[in-house]
Amino acid sequence: MIVACLDLEGVLVPEIWINVAERTGIAALRRTTRDEPDYDKLMRGRLAILDEHKLGIREIRAVIGGLEPLPGALAFLDWLRERFQVLILSDTFYDFAGPLMKKLGHPTLFELERSGRIAGYRLRLADQKRLSVEHLRQLRFRVIAAGDSYNDTAMLGAADAGILFRPPANVVAEFPQFPVTREYAELEREFERAAERIATAKT
Repeated sequence: MIVACLDLEGVLVPEIWINVAERTGIAALRRTTRDEPDYDKLMRGRLAILDEHKLGIREIRAVIGGLEPLPGALAFLDWLRERFQVLILSDTFYDFAGPLMKKLGHPTLFELERSGRIAGYRLRLADQKRLSVEHLRQLRFRVIAAGDSYNDTAMLGAADAGILFRPPANVVAEFPQFPVTREYAELEREFERAAERIATAKT
């Protein structure tokens, strides 16, 4: 049994924070895990910016509600589901991702004050993408993973096969061991190649 583990933002849906930055005009919010390897540092910076500008969950949800899956993402997800079990491993939060999950067909966290100001955040588990893949493999699943950012590279390294999808140049340069894909058709071919290598290794 092969499990496909996917990042969400940048792979299936647009980068949420970049769209928040464009909607609000706050350029500093464009920084994502494509730029910053330290997720805690990134999130604390975002919270400080939101607090400074008195922005809360309502404003962010308004942006997310207007987003659509990336062109071709739904067809790719359907293709993937026909061949593998699919898990979305993302650092986003349920408060954010709900509208987009609905648009993706519901594939298989912030603390809020009453005012709607984002008071803080709490990760369910540090380095959860890598640990999720490692535990799947301990359960004797084989794993093919795809992502685009620094925070995906540990997951890709822990998988039987890791694939970069539309990564920035800095991530490509620092992680040359992963094949790079730019279009969903290329990503499908890499999944097929990886699955074939896994099947051959088992025989």
